[in-house]
Amino acid sequence: MTEATLALARAGDGAAFRALVEPYRRELQAHCYRILGSVQDAEDVLQEVMLAAWRSIGRFDGRSLRAWLYRIATNRCLNYLRGESRRPQPADLPGYRTEAGRSEEPWWLEPFPGGLDELTPGPESRYDARESIALSFVAGLQHLSPQQRVVLVLRDVLGFPAAETAEILGITRAAVNSALVRARDALPPDRNPHEVPLPKSPAEVAVVDRFVSAFERGDLEELVTLLTDDARLTMPPEPDEHRGPGPIAHFLVYTHVGLEVKLLPARANGQPALVLYLPDPHAPIWRANGLIVLSLRGERIQSMTRFGDQSVLARFGYPRTLPRG
Repeated sequence: MTEATLALARAGDGAAFRALVEPYRRELQAHCYRILGSVQDAEDVLQEVMLAAWRSIGRFDGRSLRAWLYRIATNRCLNYLRGESRRPQPADLPGYRTEAGRSEEPWWLEPFPGGLDELTPGPESRYDARESIALSFVAGLQHLSPQQRVVLVLRDVLGFPAAETAEILGITRAAVNSALVRARDALPPDRNPHEVPLPKSPAEVAVVDRFVSAFERGDLEELVTLLTDDARLTMPPEPDEHRGPGPIAHFLVYTHVGLEVKLLPARANGQPALVLYLPDPHAPIWRANGLIVLSLRGERIQSMTRFGDQSVLARFGYPRTLPRG
């Protein structure tokens, strides 16, 4: 940030304002996503953040632009959470009538497109980039109270000092420390990051390739061997959850019995993901049917989260249909 650019932005120069804030857009989107759990909600709030920043740039004190933007973004997210009743309730959503268990995942959970290149934790962060955006971590955050959630994200994910976090939220440092302790105690334990293969490493590629091959062939036994004993399959916003290698493998095979499947590679939340295509019975094309995000542990799959909303697929840049050659 240069004084000249800031002066132009304060004088109403839109290009100068964009030059100031654009470098922070992606990380602010990720920040809103962690707090809200929904990419669509995060995008909506981010638009409000940019508009609010544009309207108040004349009052910016010139110290830390990043902290100032995070203050606006965090408080806009908190305002959104106060109005959560705008969301339809889970009971209003359709669900499978099966013998599967009921998922505790937040039904509004959505996958975050792409990798980790733009996400850089601060010096006091307790999480590295891939942990800080992992789907299971974001889902766990949704079970915390709004204040606990934002304090944990600001302190442990972004590495803001306690005093700066207190300033962003307009609360005391003691309140920040208290909320952080409660948040750490309440956050469900996540996977050991040392057990997760590095992104795009040979180990990760090998597991994903085995899964694709087994799924496309409908190989029940191979799918069972690929899943950890505590594996789970969830499908937000559907309330059902399948647990264990056998039930999950049976669900994958028998819900697609007699159908060819096509899986194309993607990345979501810094994790391997697959876009699922099924054949159209009336035309020589494939139709996009869902996105499956894989969470790995060593050489096996610990969890799968399947998203079927077409708007989710659109964010990943994949077409709704493909020709069948």
